[in-house]
Amino acid sequence: MDLPQTRKTGLNLPAGMNETSLRLETFSGSFRALSNLSSPSSRSSTCSDRFIPCRSSSRLHTFELIEKGSPVKEGGQGSPMSPSKNMLRFKTDHSSGPNSPYSPSILGHDNGFSSEASTPPKLPRKVPKTPHKVLDAPSLQDDFYLNLVDWSSQNVLAVGLGTCVYLWTASNSKVTRLCDLGPGDSVCSVQWTREGSYISVGTNLGQVQVWDGTQCKRVRTFGGHQTRAGVLAWNSRILSSGSRDRNILQHDLRVSSDYICKLAGHKSEVCGLKWSHDDRELASGGNDNQLLVWNQHSQQPTLRLTEHTAAVKAIAWSPHQSSLLASGGGTADRCIRFWNTSNGHQLNSVDTGSQVCNLAWSKNVNELVSTHGYSQNQIMVWKYPSMAKVSTLTGHSLRVLYLATSPDGQTIVTGAGDETLRFWNVFPSLKAPALVKDTSLWSLGRTHIR
Repeated sequence: MDLPQTRKTGLNLPAGMNETSLRLETFSGSFRALSNLSSPSSRSSTCSDRFIPCRSSSRLHTFELIEKGSPVKEGGQGSPMSPSKNMLRFKTDHSSGPNSPYSPSILGHDNGFSSEASTPPKLPRKVPKTPHKVLDAPSLQDDFYLNLVDWSSQNVLAVGLGTCVYLWTASNSKVTRLCDLGPGDSVCSVQWTREGSYISVGTNLGQVQVWDGTQCKRVRTFGGHQTRAGVLAWNSRILSSGSRDRNILQHDLRVSSDYICKLAGHKSEVCGLKWSHDDRELASGGNDNQLLVWNQHSQQPTLRLTEHTAAVKAIAWSPHQSSLLASGGGTADRCIRFWNTSNGHQLNSVDTGSQVCNLAWSKNVNELVSTHGYSQNQIMVWKYPSMAKVSTLTGHSLRVLYLATSPDGQTIVTGAGDETLRFWNVFPSLKAPALVKDTSLWSLGRTHIR
């Protein structure tokens, strides 16, 4: 006799419960859930370290970093290298209201519900269009032939500013002055060892100094160059330096002499220098428009690549494919070219439309980033080998002459003669279990921004 009732409801309900009460309780629970979602917490917190993907509402004036009291590059009373209280510091907008894109109620952790409560469908990767952070870098030179920014494997950023080298620790935003060369010299290049413990500094007088980055102590000074050493490159044990004197010197800390080998192949200033990941090949670029490839067994280049029609500063070896080298040309060339160094063949060439200042491969995905000068001052992310554009980023007002990549491979920092360093989140993370949260590069995002 219960069969008709079973057909009508389709449910086997316990005694004392009917279909009507079940619907009312479900609706009531849903209403409560919706109410919680639509009522963000009224608590407030200062959260000034969030990226805003909407460019039109990003309020870029927030990153106005240099105060009226900052020293000027030329003229004025103060020395250009007098440390400013804004040296490698942030400035943030404290006047944003509850509807501002910087409001904690929108972007903070106190908004009443967890961002992990629901996972949206996976969408194609989008690169944020505005920098995650901006640092003040007074006296950062607008010189194409210098290399003044490098990021260590221990998460410390080195920046050459005038006569000084400053270290910025990403985990706590601490700024340390490593050295001051004095009024008679200036910094032309910086480069960390792969382990991130020692840092080399090339000077305008042609010296190459090696410093202990932890103790801020100089451990060695190499001579040998006749004029400025504008580019440096470490492999596992050898430090290479390129100079305006057209020579490349190989230095070894274990040897008492200034250098163990001299490579003479360029006809003008050496401005690009990179060792391959396996230490077997050294690529050098010069103001003579040449790209040379050297090995450890010869003082003559094994390859002399002359297709570029302007200075070759941008050089990058692929971490994904052996013997794959990318190079970029200056204003009269504007091209990124790809080479197979095992046979010297050019694999591809792409006209970027503006001066190529830097190149860097992602270690996480098969993509690369380029920074540019005349005339667009842009940053471009490319897929390889299709060379399809992933994103084009703008923000610097002068040539983007400096580029370095974070240890986790996700973030780049760019520098320009506009005296700012800008941090961009351009590459995805490795598809691997996450490390302890406190070691993340952007764990400093909840620290106080001065």
